[in-house]
Amino acid sequence: MVTVRVLVVDDQDLVRAGFRTILDSDPGIEVVGEAADGAAAIDAARRLDPDVICMDVQMPGVDGLEATRAITADPAIGAAVLMLTTFNREDYLFEALAAGASGFLLKNSSPENLLEAVRVVGRGDALLAPDVTRHVIEAVVGRAGADAGAAPAAAPASTGPGAPAAPVTAPSPSAARTPSAAAESVAPGPIRPPAASAPGLDALTDREREVLELLAKGLSNAEIAARLYVGEATVKSHVSKVLMKLGLRDRVHAVVYAYEHGIARPAD
Repeated sequence: MVTVRVLVVDDQDLVRAGFRTILDSDPGIEVVGEAADGAAAIDAARRLDPDVICMDVQMPGVDGLEATRAITADPAIGAAVLMLTTFNREDYLFEALAAGASGFLLKNSSPENLLEAVRVVGRGDALLAPDVTRHVIEAVVGRAGADAGAAPAAAPASTGPGAPAAPVTAPSPSAARTPSAAAESVAPGPIRPPAASAPGLDALTDREREVLELLAKGLSNAEIAARLYVGEATVKSHVSKVLMKLGLRDRVHAVVYAYEHGIARPAD
């Protein structure tokens, strides 16, 4: 079993202790260190070589967003950042994604969801909690409608307060199947038609565009492979090429791109 090495970053001692207790309960996860602020997190990331950094957003001095930007920009640091926050705020979400975070999870998530989030991010995938994926889709659909001179999109339907976190790629066998960033139910709203001239889109082959559309619907690599009657390794290759050609960091950004440019529609 491959062990996921985790660095826990939060300015509150009790919160760090709580996260450590939860993470230590999984034999496949090892907490290699803690930090109480962003500056210490950057230093610890360089020294301890973690796979995943559980990063608080709001901290004194160097906050989590600034620390994430520094960490993801440093080629010597290979860690993925999982942002953790008490506040379900759209500005935090988009700043975290822009900073290079691979996941965004609310602190009121269950211990099981925290463990699954660390596993998902640790294996190189991207993750958003359902409560915040609604913000992604609502925001990009709203922007698309505004760009077309239309009214903002209708408010998204709720998935309920107890919905578990949703990896954009396939969850582990122990995780329940849940909606992904693209599969969140959203009431129909105005959105511009697919833009053939969207940045980089003309560089995609027909099959790569098809894979992008299925990614935006929340399908895992295995599900895409079954849909297209190809091997999973072929799908992984297509996904990598899509991300490279479009200049996208990960699958979350691919979902945002697809909605932003009208390639995918809410509740498709």
